[in-house]
Amino acid sequence: MAKAADYYLFMISPWAYLGGPRLKEIARRHGAEVRVKPIDAAVVFPETGGVPLAKRAPARLDYRLAELRRWRDYLAMPLNIKPAHFPVAHETAARLVIAAGDAAGGDPFALAQAILAAVWAEDRDISDAATLRAIAEATGHDAKTLLAAAEGPATAKAYAALSKEAVSRGVFGSPSYVYQNEVFWGQDRLDFLDRALAAD
Repeated sequence: MAKAADYYLFMISPWAYLGGPRLKEIARRHGAEVRVKPIDAAVVFPETGGVPLAKRAPARLDYRLAELRRWRDYLAMPLNIKPAHFPVAHETAARLVIAAGDAAGGDPFALAQAILAAVWAEDRDISDAATLRAIAEATGHDAKTLLAAAEGPATAKAYAALSKEAVSRGVFGSPSYVYQNEVFWGQDRLDFLDRALAAD
């Protein structure tokens, strides 16, 4: 049986953006499938004790910025600490990734990483349909079909279901990777996911 890890993420998470390339490389080395599962912080946080950025103490906000700078420099990845479009509505972006996973030949991982990069490295507005259309096309998708699916009730239902699924599995933040029912929270835990995949 092929190895598979579930990848739960908020579509505006800088930590998911930073972890994306390493997650892809880890999965490649182990021949593992990555199942991309966008989730809604507005559903997950109230159920798991999470606090939105706007309600966090100044010390926590300052430390978050320091950590973003550290990881940006350590990984040598482009990242705007305070992007032009953040926070930003991201429900359609999440649904677009889900639709890509359902589409024949779709690549939800590439699409998700491109959307994250749009926010954190390119100062693009992912709440804008034209921006999402361009990102979908650039990642090899049929943008028109994907956007139509993203706006449909089936995809909205799937997004809600994934958020509830995440909570039921002990996921409380983004990114979270679940392998063999073990949760690894945060891109700084990718080494542990790597070891777990290697052990099987």
